[in-house]
Amino acid sequence: MEGSNNRVEWLMSMLVIVIMMILMSHAVESREPVLHRVGGGRFTWAPDINFTDWSSKEHFYVGDWLYFGFDKHIYNVLEVNRTSYENCFDKEYIYNVTRGGRDVFNLTEAKTYYFLGGRGYCYKGMKVAVFVEQTPPVLHHSPGFKSYPYSSTNFIIILTMLATWTIISY
Repeated sequence: MEGSNNRVEWLMSMLVIVIMMILMSHAVESREPVLHRVGGGRFTWAPDINFTDWSSKEHFYVGDWLYFGFDKHIYNVLEVNRTSYENCFDKEYIYNVTRGGRDVFNLTEAKTYYFLGGRGYCYKGMKVAVFVEQTPPVLHHSPGFKSYPYSSTNFIIILTMLATWTIISY
C-alpha cells in the first residue's frame, strides 16, 4: 500500500511539473514586430493608391510599425479620430506623424487607428484605417512535420487521463 502511495505522489509531481513547463513555455513565446510599408512600397503614401485594399490584406498586431514614405514638402500624415477620417477633416488631429518623409508609427494598442493626408489630399484617397489586434501566440514548427492546431488544455487532459489510468492499473 505504501509503495502505491509513493507511486501516486511521484506521478502527481511529474504531472504538476509538466503542466508548469507547458504554461511557462507559452508565457515566454512572443512575436517579433513587423514593419508595414503603408501602400506596399517604399514611397507609396501618395494619391490614387487604394489604401483600403492594402490594409485589408495586412494583419496588424500590437507592437508592429507603420512606415510612411513620401515627399514631406507635398504630403503629410496625421493620426485622426474616426469622424475626422470619414470626413477628411485635418484640423484637429491626434498626432502629426510627419517628420522627414520616411516616418514610422508604432501601433501600441489593440484598436483601429485612422490616418489621413492633410492639405486636401485625403479627398484624393490618401487615408487609411488600420485595425490592430493583440499579438497572436507563436507556434513552433518542427521541420519535416505537419503542424496542427495546438491546444494546451487538450494536452493537459490527456496527461491527466494517462496519470489516472496508470494509478488505477497498479
